[in-house]
This record gives sequence, C-alpha cells and structure tokens, in this order.
Amino acid sequence: MKNLRRKTLAAASAVTLGVGLAVTGGLAPAAAPDRTPRSWSSPRSANTEKAAARVAAAKGTVVANYDQIGVLVVRSTNPDFATQVAGAGVDSVASTAGLGTALDEGETVEVSAADVASATGDPTKEPLYGQQWDMDMIHVPQAHAVNAGSSNVVVGVLDSGISSTHPDLATQIAKDKSTSCLGGVVDTSETAWNPTTSDHGTHVAGTIAAAVNGVGVTGIAPGVKVAAVKVVNDGGFIYPEAAVCGFMWAATHGMQLTNNSYYIDPWELNCRNDARQRPVWQAVQRAIRYSQSKGVLNVASAGNSNYDLAHKLSDFGSPDDGTPEARENLTNACLDLPAEAPGVVTVSAVGPTGAKSYYSSYGLGVVDVTAPGGDSRFRTAGVRGTTTDQVLSTTFNPVTKTNGWGYKQGTSMSGPHAAGVAALALSAHPGMTPGQLASFLEQSSVAQSCPDGVYNPAPLHPDGPTAYNATCSGGERNSFYGAGMVDAYNAVK
Repeated sequence: MKNLRRKTLAAASAVTLGVGLAVTGGLAPAAAPDRTPRSWSSPRSANTEKAAARVAAAKGTVVANYDQIGVLVVRSTNPDFATQVAGAGVDSVASTAGLGTALDEGETVEVSAADVASATGDPTKEPLYGQQWDMDMIHVPQAHAVNAGSSNVVVGVLDSGISSTHPDLATQIAKDKSTSCLGGVVDTSETAWNPTTSDHGTHVAGTIAAAVNGVGVTGIAPGVKVAAVKVVNDGGFIYPEAAVCGFMWAATHGMQLTNNSYYIDPWELNCRNDARQRPVWQAVQRAIRYSQSKGVLNVASAGNSNYDLAHKLSDFGSPDDGTPEARENLTNACLDLPAEAPGVVTVSAVGPTGAKSYYSSYGLGVVDVTAPGGDSRFRTAGVRGTTTDQVLSTTFNPVTKTNGWGYKQGTSMSGPHAAGVAALALSAHPGMTPGQLASFLEQSSVAQSCPDGVYNPAPLHPDGPTAYNATCSGGERNSFYGAGMVDAYNAVK
C-alpha cells in the first residue's frame, strides 16, 4: 500500500451546497486565480447535462463525463467555482486543492546483474525462483502443473504504471486495455501508462503475471494478461478522480479483476458523515459498484498502519498538508477506500513464517483473506540476514530507466498475490460472477488460527517495543487472516 509507516494525509478544504450533485477535486485558491487548472470529479443523482451546464456557467470545463454513474471530471481556475456551481441538481462541493500524500512504498532492494547471472533456482521454472518463498507458500508450482492461467483473463493493475520493456512483462501486458487515468482523464499512449517516478506498479504486475521464460521470476498466473491503469501521479498522489477513472476503465474494457495497492487521498479514513469527505465516498463507491455490475472483482490491500479497521477510534495524523486535526471517536462510517467498499476483497499480509506482518492492518469482518507480503522484522531486530524475507518481483529504476528485479514488503505485495490466485481460479473455472469468485477465493483459502494473547511481532523495533502490538479476534475466520491464506493449487484443482 502507500508506505510501511503509519500514514498521514493531506489537509482538505471543503464547501457544502444544496441537493443532487456532489463535486470533489481541486480548484485554484482565490489568491492565485491564474493557477494551473485542477480536476474536479462530480458524482450526481441528477442529469449530467444539467450539471455540465452549471459547471460551464461557473467557468469550469468538463474533461470527462462518466454518465453511467453521474460523475463529471471538471477543471476550473475560477476561485469562486464551488459557490457558483451551486444550484438545481447540485448536492455538495468538496475541494481537494493541493491535497494528497505521496506514495511512499519503502526502499526497493535491487537484485544485481551478477546475482541474476549466478542464480540457480529451479531450472524448470525461473533463475530467481529459489528466492520466491512466497510462491511455495501458496503452492504456485502445484497450481501451474494444472493451470497457469488463461489469456482470456485480464487483471487491471491500478497503480503507478507498468514497464512495457521489462523482459518478464513485455509479453504479459494487454496494451490495448492499458491507459493513464491521471487527472481523471484517459490517455492510452504507451508513454502515458509507463512508470515515470515509481516502480511500485511494475513490482505488483510481476507478482501477478511475470512470464515463465527463463529470465527472472515467475508470476502466480503467467498465462493471464495484466493491463496498466495508471492512477498514481508523478508526485505519488492517488486522487479520487484518477481512481474513479480506473474503475470505470476496467468496467468498460473487459477486465475481470483489478488490483488496488493504495488508498485514496486525501484522507486515510474517508468519513461518509463528514461533508468534506462524503463526495469522495459517493464517487468511488459508484464506480466500484458499476465495475462489479460489468463483471469485475476488485482486490485491495488492507494497509500498512497496523490498524484495526473494525474498531476505528482516532486519527491524529491527518491531514499532514496543514494543521493536523484530532479526529476522535470515529465510527464505521469512516472507511479505508477502496479496501472497505462493499464487494471489494480486502487482503492482509504475512511474512515467511505465515504470521501477520508487523505492519499489516487487520479487522474482523474487514479482512477477507491473507497472502504473502513480506516481513523484515528480523533485520529490524538486528539480525543480519538475506533480503528474502521480503517479496521478490520485477522492478523499474525511474532514475536510470532500467528494468530489473528487487524486493519490497507491504500489503501492496499481498494484494497482488490474492489477485493472481483469483485470476488462476477464473482461468480454471470460467464464468463466475464477481461475488462467486470472491466466495470461491475465500473457500479455497487455508484457514489460519489467531495467535494467543497480545501479538507482539517486533519487540526490538526502533519505533518502540510495543509499537506494533495487535490482538487477533474471531475463530476460523478472524481479524488477522480473514478466511485464511490464499492457495493457488486449491483454486485450480
């Protein structure tokens, strides 16, 4: 997901208006009316033509119209836009000018060319397979003997882009289904959906579908295709209009799955009972619901804050682009999006031992399944070992513009494991609806028991001996692991 530390988010300014249409996004402040236009996204219950007319009257320009769900993406430099757009057919306006928190995925530990050349692995698989502990954990070799995935299955990777020149991915990308959604506007040029400042999406894509070609690593479902749907901008921000665009693109371009290793700015917990944040919830949940109606199952990471998503009490870190607000006594109206949207499969993370990763968020009734995400607690505790406690996958160096392989950890890594297993399941058992596929993914998982007492995974962590304490609740289905560990072989046999 966004980082390995507890996430803080950027400040929000907001205006609430009358009835019918909600608007979220950014506008220029009054002090800088000539500022570069920003994006607005507008969920509505009224006709979009009427909304578009009001936008024009308020000196805004519609750049994308998702009429299927009543969402407009608009640009405006008018400092009074929020006030002037109010009227018949308009619900509320929430400004997110200057908002967002950069994607901070942690350091990528790169594999050197010498390491690749000297790797032995398993010659029947890939040179670096010997370092992919995660694949053995979920029985990928056994699954590949039955079904390695169908090219009819396409997984949309809503992320920072996928390197189209990577030797493990070049044959795996559905280029005709790839796009950039930055600013809520579609750009299908290959340059637009390639990564520019982050290798996060390339790493995710490799876990799902890296080719079995004798070059580097193997993906969980090398027979399926991935589509790059770029929603993370060069600053590392995931704005609502980009995420909405991504879900709608997947819905209208024949994808059966999406992977979402992020949460949507500007708030880590988006509260439907807060007028500033409600428009984001409205737009995102409509887009997700529409994608589901078109046969898309959306998979999302639970987050890296070691947060109990079923018991949200406070948030003292948001926003971080201004004065943080002390938000206390939160309710379950405050949601991590897209992970907690209805119908989304939410994934927690485990390390090589199978225990919950120290950073992984959790929650009874929130987490659906768990999967390998990596856990560097042993090195954190001062034991110098190899980097194989993290997840190895494909990488792209944004500085040197070169492809490679490297290690990362996070629920960003566990999410694509679940998406890959779901892709295998759909390949072996085509025709399942999103709901049926989600249920099948859970039923084919291997139940994991709660640890006894308070779980203290990192007693020597520099953040403090109890910084990552957590308590697991539930029985066979529990707050740490949901229905259990995804299993590739169970999904195809």
